[in-house]
Amino acid sequence: MTTPRLPVTLPGMRVGLYGGSFNPPHRGHAHVARLALQRLRLDRIWWLVTPGNPLKSADGLPDVNRRLAAVREVAHHPRAIVTDLESRLGTRYTIDLVRKLKRLRPSVRFVLVIGADNWATFHRWGGWREIARTVPIAVVDRPGATFAALASPAARTFAGARIAERDGALLPDLAPPAWVFIAGVKVPLSSSDLRRSAGQA
Repeated sequence: MTTPRLPVTLPGMRVGLYGGSFNPPHRGHAHVARLALQRLRLDRIWWLVTPGNPLKSADGLPDVNRRLAAVREVAHHPRAIVTDLESRLGTRYTIDLVRKLKRLRPSVRFVLVIGADNWATFHRWGGWREIARTVPIAVVDRPGATFAALASPAARTFAGARIAERDGALLPDLAPPAWVFIAGVKVPLSSSDLRRSAGQA
C-alpha cells in the first residue's frame, strides 16, 4: 500500500501540528496558529482537519472537504498548510499520527500545538503520556481555560518538563517531554458557540 504524500519538508524543519475538527473554523483558531508560528519560530504550521474528534459526537459534522475549504478561508499565512492528512494516513487518534509522522519524517522537528482547553482534558486522549514523550507540546491560552489547563493532570504529570514562555523558540529543539504555555491576547470565540448562534447542534 502506497503511503499518502505528506506536505513538503526539509531536514531540520520546525513544523507545528495543529489538529481539530474545525466545525467551523474561526478567528480564534487563526490566532492560535499565528501565536504558535511567532513564539515557536516555526517554519510551517499544518492545519490538520481531522475526520472527527473521538471524544465528541460526529452527528452533524460536515465532511472533511467542506471543512478543508472553510479552514482555507481563515488560515491566511504563507507558512500555513491546510491538509486532511489524518484521513489520508488513516489515523484517528493523535498518538497514531505522531508515531507515523516521526517514522516518515524523522529529521523534522514536529511540535503539537493545542489550545489550553484541550490541555485541560489531555489526560482523556488515548496514549496521552506517550504523545507527550514523543513530541514537544505548545499549549496556547484560550478564554476561560487558563486555570483548568495549568491545574490539569497533564500539567501536573509533566510539571518538570515545562519551559518558560520566554524560551518558547527553543521548544522544537528539545527532547520530549517538553511543553510551554503561551499566553497572549485571547480571542473569545468557540466553534460550539458559533454553531449555536447558527441554530446548529
